[in-house]
Amino acid sequence: MNETTTAATKAKTAKHVTDLFGVPNYEMPKFDLLKAGMPEAFREIAEKGVAQAKDNYEKIQAAAEEATDLLKGTYTTAAKGVTDYNLKVIEIARTNTITAFDYAHELLGVKSPSEFFELSTAHARKQFEAMTAQTKELTELAQKVTNENAVRDWRHGETKE
Repeated sequence: MNETTTAATKAKTAKHVTDLFGVPNYEMPKFDLLKAGMPEAFREIAEKGVAQAKDNYEKIQAAAEEATDLLKGTYTTAAKGVTDYNLKVIEIARTNTITAFDYAHELLGVKSPSEFFELSTAHARKQFEAMTAQTKELTELAQKVTNENAVRDWRHGETKE
């Protein structure tokens, strides 16, 4: 190559290089659809694409709102159930504490080993019965909360169809 050709090539290349690293940056050609001869076809495709995107967006938004409502309801039901369950646990703990203090107070009045064994056996029997009833109550309460959430979810699924 001679100097004239090299200089001309550099001049052509130089107007496209605007990056610090020497990467060419070509401008996009301006294309007017109206002058291109196919504006209607492109416009119809674009309009259909926009309409479909809008429809999909609305469907996604509706599904997201539905899921949010379901989660809010489930959370509310679960939170109420947990509160009820915790209150029941506190009530049980209070009852068991009172029973333990009553038992300790009765032990102070014991006069013989046979009286001690009789009192201890009766206390153990009462505690076993109480524990069985308390466990049943807590289980029923947990099942109630679970069933309420399941029924709520089922009803929600039924209404969206």
